[in-house]
Amino acid sequence: MEDQKARAAAWFRELRNQIVDAFEALEGDAGGRFEVSQTTRAGEDAGGGLMSVMRGGQVFEKIGVNVSTVHGTLGERAVAAMAARKDLAGMAEDPRFWASGISLVAHMANPHAPAVHMNTRMFWTPHGWWFGGGTDLNPAIEYADDTAHFHQVLAEHCAPHGADIYDRYKAWADEYFYIPHRKRARGVGGVFYDDLNTGDWDRDFALTQDVGRAFLPAFLPLAERRKDMPFNDADREAQLIHRGLYAEYNLVYDRGTKFGLETGHDPDAVLMSLPPLAKWV
Repeated sequence: MEDQKARAAAWFRELRNQIVDAFEALEGDAGGRFEVSQTTRAGEDAGGGLMSVMRGGQVFEKIGVNVSTVHGTLGERAVAAMAARKDLAGMAEDPRFWASGISLVAHMANPHAPAVHMNTRMFWTPHGWWFGGGTDLNPAIEYADDTAHFHQVLAEHCAPHGADIYDRYKAWADEYFYIPHRKRARGVGGVFYDDLNTGDWDRDFALTQDVGRAFLPAFLPLAERRKDMPFNDADREAQLIHRGLYAEYNLVYDRGTKFGLETGHDPDAVLMSLPPLAKWV
């Protein structure tokens, strides 16, 4: 399993590099640039990663692209949650874990350009390994052709892994990214999956790679199409209110946020997903 861990961690770092390069190119020569800093998990020799954040760009008002590889022992609450979800009664006796992944959230300067989230990850314990991830589009001002393009690219990248994969993971995203107290979705969906272990590590890793590969062709054309559109105060108001919705979801429901904070990862990196400005009515 050590070889598989190294391959997964290297892939997440490679995907991070591709995305950072593509987004700095979109910003242009006079645009924003990522500030890169090291992150650490609380504890001695517990791993860490890179936090890459751009603020105040011409295209991205705030975007974070994080990659990390961490390890240690799970706390009592995390053990209980994982043991229940994965039906692993022995986890409390050996709560060691290793996790690696990439996480991205982009909040756009132009209200017509949709916010977006993406992450892929591998998680290991002595009881097994699992992949998870997904991506979803979060426009404040919705365009049907943007939504159609985003989902079409995801469907094309899921297709080699099974005729039902896209439909299943789209339905999972619709359920996962739903905000119960608002009785609505936080965006127009995407794909999501978790706890993936078919028994064939290479097969599951290949699917996870294709979910990651889908991100740039799914999102980049939308950012390019909308970044220079004229907008007014009402458009900006709609964007800020929608960001409030996004913040509510990430702070109340998002499993990754809870896990990152409970396992002692750098809180600035964990909370990177929060928008720079938001508004509630």
